[in-house]
Amino acid sequence: MRSFALGLTAALVTATAAAAGAPAPLPEKLFTSAADVQALMAQAKAEHTNQANIGKNLIRLDPYTATLENRFAVGPAAIHNTEAEVFYVVEGSGTLVTGGTLVNPTSPNPENVTGTAIAGGQSRPVAKGDFYVIPQGVPHWYSQINGALILMSLHVPRGAGAAKP
Repeated sequence: MRSFALGLTAALVTATAAAAGAPAPLPEKLFTSAADVQALMAQAKAEHTNQANIGKNLIRLDPYTATLENRFAVGPAAIHNTEAEVFYVVEGSGTLVTGGTLVNPTSPNPENVTGTAIAGGQSRPVAKGDFYVIPQGVPHWYSQINGALILMSLHVPRGAGAAKP
């Protein structure tokens, strides 16, 4: 009976969100095994054609998400207005640029600004095992990818009103 009630509640929440024009919430995902991570990496490599970045969901518990980012080429620069982002380099290497100013900025949504590159900023090499955080509101960009750069990223919501560094 409890599973029926939970299923009915989930269906009602999904239907209400769809009727209101909001995207349906994604289901919780609380565990991903090491074997699953390896399979997701292989799947992203197989799917890679002309995409610079392929993301695979690792875990999700609103408002937090952890994603396996498979970066195969230089992509857009970004600023996240409402969240910090924590990275762990799983495999590969590249060059991370932080700070500076976005080149050709556009706002695909209220939470993010993207650009084609970063003017100025600080460049640093990143490689397997490195761990770092990009504070909310800070431009960031991988200006060089050496083969492939596989990252675990954790999005940490900080609220639209939080102070920017």
